[in-house]
Amino acid sequence: MLKLIFKYTNRIQIVGFICAVFCLWSCEVVPTNDQTLLDDGSVKIRVVTTVSPITSIVEGIGGERVALTGIIPEGVNSHTFDPAPSTAIAFSKADIMFMNGLYLEEPALEMALKNKQEISKIVLLGNTTLEKSKWIYDFSFPKEEGIPNPHLWTDPILALEYASIISLELSKIDPLGEPYYRTNYDTFERRIFDLDSRIKVAVGSIPEASRKLLTYHDSFPYFAKRYDLRIIAAVQPSDFNEPSAREVARLIDQVRLEMVPAIFGSNIFPSPIMEQIADEADVSFVDSLRDDDLPGKHGDLAHSYMGLMVENTRTIVVALGGNAEGLQYVDVSEIFEGKSQVIYP
Repeated sequence: MLKLIFKYTNRIQIVGFICAVFCLWSCEVVPTNDQTLLDDGSVKIRVVTTVSPITSIVEGIGGERVALTGIIPEGVNSHTFDPAPSTAIAFSKADIMFMNGLYLEEPALEMALKNKQEISKIVLLGNTTLEKSKWIYDFSFPKEEGIPNPHLWTDPILALEYASIISLELSKIDPLGEPYYRTNYDTFERRIFDLDSRIKVAVGSIPEASRKLLTYHDSFPYFAKRYDLRIIAAVQPSDFNEPSAREVARLIDQVRLEMVPAIFGSNIFPSPIMEQIADEADVSFVDSLRDDDLPGKHGDLAHSYMGLMVENTRTIVVALGGNAEGLQYVDVSEIFEGKSQVIYP
């Protein structure tokens, strides 16, 4: 009887040992032929991102320790973007995927869930950063439809929370890289605090009566909340079609009533209706705001999240009668030391 128990116990221990070894193997990033080994013997983490501001923040934190691919091309509507079937390959190879969440990239999220490795992780940054009670609903994202405004990154302090989550998640996969990610995060944090203080000064220079925003796509409620601007309207309805003639007439009347010096269009959402509203209300029309499209091209100095925030703030402040000179001192260059290797679509 004792001999049988001893044999049975040994079998349990052997099975347990095998399971433990299998778990350790399956939970690590295992190098394959298409991965790069780092000097410390670690493997570059394969990361997939969606919109370019998130891609830029992930690159800033991950630097040269990640193999990074963004899947949503700049200059397209991220709300309606439908990834090509070939994108499934990127998801199938990824060790981790960072998305904004808050219903912004639903087709991409669905594809990722169907094609990712079992041990790979999808991180929805917006959902993790902001609790549901703090979601903002507005003209383009009415509360009755249940989909909040997802553009959290237009508030630099919320973007800093994105970076904190990214640093933590990368460190879980790559513990040897934790000091590297923390150093990059610290650099990003210093720059964000500098950016935030300069935006406050710039927006504060706008005459109080002119601190109002009318945009085509409603991308700036978190920015407006942070810097005490009032969003008076958005032209694009929640179904992403053009507004009706009645809605346009109402917007013209509202612009006249509010006496704003300028209204703002988007380089992603061109709309002749915005020009009509500006002409009939006798205000300036500025069509160069960027929702999630970084300035310039990959490799340009300002093609970064920081560059995006500086350019948008300068555009808004100058058009509304303020002084944006202090923004020229914001460092918009790469966060990490080294060469950018991110793949943009």
